[in-house]
Amino acid sequence: MIRTALAGAGALCAGIGLARFAYVPLFPAMVAAGWVEGGEAGLLGACNLTGYLAGALGGRALGRRLGVPAALDAGMALVVLSFLACALHGPGLGWLLWLALWRGLAGLAGGILMSLAGPAVQAVLPPARRSAATGMVVAGIGAGVVLGALAVPALVPGGLPLAWVGLGLLSLLVWLGLRRHWPAPPAAETMRLPTGQAVPRAGALLLAYLLSATGMVPPMVYLADLGVRGRGLEAAATALLWVLFGLGAAAGTLLGGRLAGRIGGRRTLTLWMAAQVAALGLGLLPGAGAALLAAALIGFAGVGASAVALAAAREIGGPAAGILWARATVIYALAQAVTGFALAALFHATGDSHAAVFGAGLLASAAALAVAWAGQRLA
Repeated sequence: MIRTALAGAGALCAGIGLARFAYVPLFPAMVAAGWVEGGEAGLLGACNLTGYLAGALGGRALGRRLGVPAALDAGMALVVLSFLACALHGPGLGWLLWLALWRGLAGLAGGILMSLAGPAVQAVLPPARRSAATGMVVAGIGAGVVLGALAVPALVPGGLPLAWVGLGLLSLLVWLGLRRHWPAPPAAETMRLPTGQAVPRAGALLLAYLLSATGMVPPMVYLADLGVRGRGLEAAATALLWVLFGLGAAAGTLLGGRLAGRIGGRRTLTLWMAAQVAALGLGLLPGAGAALLAAALIGFAGVGASAVALAAAREIGGPAAGILWARATVIYALAQAVTGFALAALFHATGDSHAAVFGAGLLASAAALAVAWAGQRLA
């Protein structure tokens, strides 16, 4: 169980923790070095989210065509290639288009890995171990966030090409070290159902997860900026924000998976949505201490919600859990892509108001809590 769960965690460590989140501390360094302007750097973030949506949509099809282990290999290879390609800096618009292409492909890889790794690990383990394994798998995201938060400050002084290559080599080491333990579930467990069997309805779960995704966009995009411009944190303290975010994410996923195994995924999801509401509320409070505490709690609740939702999908869907989770992943990706553009417009229209975007996230999180509570009561 441990090796299989660690392999799934490694896939999300590279595909989400590094390929998505390590870009955040690289953002200001790229602008300072003149590689891109601030607006262009934001555009690259949107390209990553769009690629993630495409990967979430196509992950099951790729797994069906290649088999899960080969599809996971393809996703990891694309992560490594995307990092190495971003190190090839050049002048002009062609460079920006090149970078946009590979940031989009990094998101594509993350979507593939997210849609396949968790359900595949669940499918090959006995029911009694699935909830704990779910927490371990999704904790890979938090581990990747922490790894990136520590690696980027160490690599950037050597130049941005070194930073991109270094992240690529870290991803390669994760891939080569864990790929022999990839889960290989029966096709029906993650790809298709027997003829005549329908996917169970899970409207409350999917809606709560969508609203949770919407509420998570402000901290995922603006947390570092909140720390620097909103709360006056120094560079080291800003890096600490991401370390705390990653540690919180690891703790939230591990505890969420275990608690879901004890009291049920839907009941646990209600608790995690309550924690997300508290986290977004902390983001609205003045003071550096509130921002640091918010970072840890946002990681705990917002990223941990993925482990809890995956456990709930298994609880509701049974053999259809893989299909249900693929739908949840697509919904999550779509919500974040749309919300990202909407909040960018709101942020600009309100004169870079962190209160506006975090307030919007708080409202979405409160709605997620209400839906999760209603779904739990109906169940």
